[in-house]
This record gives sequence, structure tokens and C-alpha cells, in this order.
Amino acid sequence: MVKIGSIAIIEDDEKVRHYLAEQIQLHIDVAELRVFGDAETALKELTAEPVEIALFDVHLPGMSGIDCIQRLKMLHPRMQMMVLTVYDNPDTIFNALKAGATSYLLKTTPAEKILEAIAEVQQGGSPISSQIARKVIEAFAVREKTNEYFQELSRREQEMLEQLSKGYRYKEIADKSFISIDTVRTHIRNIYEKLQVNNRAAALKKTGLL
Repeated sequence: MVKIGSIAIIEDDEKVRHYLAEQIQLHIDVAELRVFGDAETALKELTAEPVEIALFDVHLPGMSGIDCIQRLKMLHPRMQMMVLTVYDNPDTIFNALKAGATSYLLKTTPAEKILEAIAEVQQGGSPISSQIARKVIEAFAVREKTNEYFQELSRREQEMLEQLSKGYRYKEIADKSFISIDTVRTHIRNIYEKLQVNNRAAALKKTGLL
């Protein structure tokens, strides 16, 4: 059984929080396990008393998990931050990794794999769900193929354009990105304005995606 001094869980879903705590206590020899339902409380408590490993959800009530990771990492660089979330869009992944996360897992990951990832992080590894690794690779591959017009777009706008290039409809893009159709339309309008085009084909051609 892996031995870890202290672990924190930052998760607003009570059932998920309880399940994770139970699995960790059953399968990891942890001296101290602390649980938080929001980032603000976690930030206050972990600033004063850091833990070895902190397991974060991304979208929390109030402050986001990513913002909390960034603030804690600045204060306690040696604290290892892990993300466990349902969100797999490139923006969220890159923002979490830039903030200081050393691991990014999806909540569909089996419990035993989450426990293995915690142990791996303690040993200096950076475990990432296979789906997340593919997203990261695809994002970099797209960047290599595209031109300066594409690079001038925000990361979210790039993501929208990539989805359009794959033939997804606005509703499908909205569902995949966990945003509203109106938000997708706003992003597309902004893209067209920046590129000075008025349709999808022209936008994809100008950015090298077609």
C-alpha cells in the first residue's frame, strides 16, 4: 500500500467527494486526508497548512479549481496538483496545466486508475487520461499545420474553428464545449470579424484548416 503524508480533495459534488475519500482511505496509507467543497475554503486552509497532493475539480462554485491551483502553486511550489473533471476541451486542459497541475484525469477514469495516478504523482510522474493526451497532441498538431491568421485567434476561437473544420454543427460544438449555442455564434462572429471573412469556408481556408 502506497504511503502518503497528506492529501486534499477539492470537489463540490458531495457523492463524488465522499467516494474519493473512501477509496483513498481504503487503498492508500494516508496520514491526513482533508476534504473541501469549494475553492475559497481550500485556498484559505491549504495556504496555512499545505498538503503533499491536492485533487481538484475544475468547475467549482465561486472560484474555479484552476484559479485555486495557480494561487496555491505560487505559495507552495512543491505541492502536487491533480485535476479530476468531466471537462476535456483544450482550453480547460491547457489552462489547468499552465496553472500548475501535474496530472489531468477525467471522472470516467476507474477508481483504481485514479489511485494509481495519485501514487505516480507522488513518485514524480504526470499521469494524464489517454483521451486528454490525444486532445493535447491534436491541439499541437493543428497549431503546426496552421498559419499566422490562426495564431492571432484566441485559444477558444481556435477551438471553435477546429470543430467547424471537422464538420460539427453549432449545437454539437456547444454540447462538446459545455457552452450555449448563442455563445458559439458569438465566437464564430468574432472569428469572422478578425479574419475579415463572412462564411465558414473562407475562414477555414484563410487559417489553413481547409
